[in-house]
Amino acid sequence: MKAIVIRAHGGPEVLALEEVPDPVPAPDEVVIKVHAVSVNPTLDIATREGRYPRAIRFPHVPGVDPAGVIVAVGAAVEGRRTGHRVWADFILGCGRCSACLEGNWRACRDNRMLGVDCWGGYAERVAVPARNTYLIPEGLGYGEATVIARHLPVAMYLLEDLARLQQGEWVLVMGAAGGLGSAAVQLARHMGARVIAAAGSEQRVAAAVGMGAISGVNYRTRDLADEVMKLTDGRGVDVVVENIADPELWTGAFNSLGRGGRLVTAGAHGGGRVALDVQQLYLKRLSILGGAGMAAQGVERSLLLAEQGLVSIPIDRILPLSRAREAQELVGRRQNTGKVVIDPSLDAVS
Repeated sequence: MKAIVIRAHGGPEVLALEEVPDPVPAPDEVVIKVHAVSVNPTLDIATREGRYPRAIRFPHVPGVDPAGVIVAVGAAVEGRRTGHRVWADFILGCGRCSACLEGNWRACRDNRMLGVDCWGGYAERVAVPARNTYLIPEGLGYGEATVIARHLPVAMYLLEDLARLQQGEWVLVMGAAGGLGSAAVQLARHMGARVIAAAGSEQRVAAAVGMGAISGVNYRTRDLADEVMKLTDGRGVDVVVENIADPELWTGAFNSLGRGGRLVTAGAHGGGRVALDVQQLYLKRLSILGGAGMAAQGVERSLLLAEQGLVSIPIDRILPLSRAREAQELVGRRQNTGKVVIDPSLDAVS
């Protein structure tokens, strides 16, 4: 099969289209013919550049969130068969510890990550544990399923489990036109909150407002905290959804919180090291809550909401596997409005 193989850290030029052996499923695995895998600033690009905290082993195939059709099934697999349309969760548990045996492999201390610790979905086929697959509703395409299942369950975890968002509260969403940001905008509105969308260009702000935000702020050209205070009559927001961790943007997001506000964060493609005003933290009784988890039954709920047309995450474009370099360059330069998705099956028909 064809796959994008990395043999050293570096720029997009290290992404090489190569022929590699077809995967053979272990007894508990299925092989997926990949029809969609998204391009992510951190798990794809930072990993390629050697900036991600987990070290990869070369040669390596990236791609953390593949969706496609099952074409082979391991001898011990139950509940999955060839022809099933599935999305694969990228957190792979050990399968032996108490957390894994209870079905909570995300809590496994020895977990691995698809596309980081083992070969991922930038390939025509990928092998994954059957327990990590979720059936895609008939009403959803592969690209839609990939971006929804990748981001909406995380937004659910941040807003429902960590922030405990209440109806009528004010929410500021950073990076509001990205995958996680657009999911958070729509989910917060679905929960009855008043949403302010913050993004780095007028085009991205407009896109986020179009998804249901009351108003938007370009944090590259305007003072974010000042604008938020104007929009909230000086009280600030109750919740900030922060997924950038950029030292130039963090202060504005943090200063946008009102008394008793909660900042929830998952993501650090802006660098990850920021200044913290501890005096404001305790005087205003603020909370900072980090977590990259998923809500319980989050994937199933997310796919159902998407099938019902209640939530969607925009896809900027879908490119074939042979254009993986171009795909990562677009995302790396922030030239996309919406997710960039790779479909390896397009090479077969081009």
